[in-house]
Amino acid sequence: MAFPTVHPEPPEPGPSGARRRETAEALCVAEVPRARPGETVEAVRARITGRRFASVADVAVLEPSVPGRTERLVGLVPIETLLAADGRARITEVMDDTPPVCGPDTDQETAADLMVRQREGSVAVVDTDGRFRGLIPPVRMLEVLVEEHEEDLARLVGVMRERRGARRASLEPIPRRFWHRLPWLLVGLVGVLASAGIVGAFEEQLAGTVLLGVFLPGVVYMADAVGTQTEALVIRGLSVGVPIRAVLRLEVVTGALIGGMVSVLFIPASIVIWGDATVSLAVGLALLAACSTATGVAIALPALLARAGRDPAFGSGPLATVLQDLLSILLYFVIATALL
Repeated sequence: MAFPTVHPEPPEPGPSGARRRETAEALCVAEVPRARPGETVEAVRARITGRRFASVADVAVLEPSVPGRTERLVGLVPIETLLAADGRARITEVMDDTPPVCGPDTDQETAADLMVRQREGSVAVVDTDGRFRGLIPPVRMLEVLVEEHEEDLARLVGVMRERRGARRASLEPIPRRFWHRLPWLLVGLVGVLASAGIVGAFEEQLAGTVLLGVFLPGVVYMADAVGTQTEALVIRGLSVGVPIRAVLRLEVVTGALIGGMVSVLFIPASIVIWGDATVSLAVGLALLAACSTATGVAIALPALLARAGRDPAFGSGPLATVLQDLLSILLYFVIATALL
């Protein structure tokens, strides 16, 4: 008997281009109760009693295709039906002759949907020639439903495109956590040394105008804050499939507007409090430039890491902080030197 088999859709590419392997074949088990179409219910019950199976939710009714080698699926008998049926009845009288059937490469979510829609305990897996490969038991289908539910929730809140990757990163042991994070932070240490070198190169300006040193941490902080906001939005967008080009213009313009607004608010307040219009103007222009460039850095780094197949959650923060700080310090002193 031919069954309408669900054909798989092309699998989704993962973050690094790997194909999903969450297929029906990976879920099915071959160690299940089996019966022949001509057998009686009593005979099948007697044969399976006292034996262990990977799943006993359904009995697969099979007929030989090539004697001794392959078998074709005829139908399924739920175990509760087998136990309650008249022992003299033929197995074909109590079986479901239109059970849910899918191919080996069918996506696990499609197989789970098929089981639910047909209200069956198992899903049969057959190949393109109709040969029986096994049954997907209820417990594995429940696991699939839970996994897909968690994945959908993860995508809704935008934590990461692949839920399994997020869980692995969250629950990995201390040694792996240490070695995943340390290289990025060592890059940050190099950035600290580089920033000290930049500040030292403008030692004369700092000595002449001490107020410049007072505002330096504020400029660096504002750039980091704006960059962190953009970085969070970009990574969350990548996790749900939003391309960088869709947010590039929006974030660049928003960063420039934020920098402009901060500058407009800062300059008059600084003049009133400290009374130095030139330094206030230099700091205001540096805020505008730093916030604008921080947005660009925060967009570029997650995109490059994602394209390289690396998790942006680990590398984007430390690298973005280093680059933003260096650019902010450099822009600050260049603008201040030009004005003073």
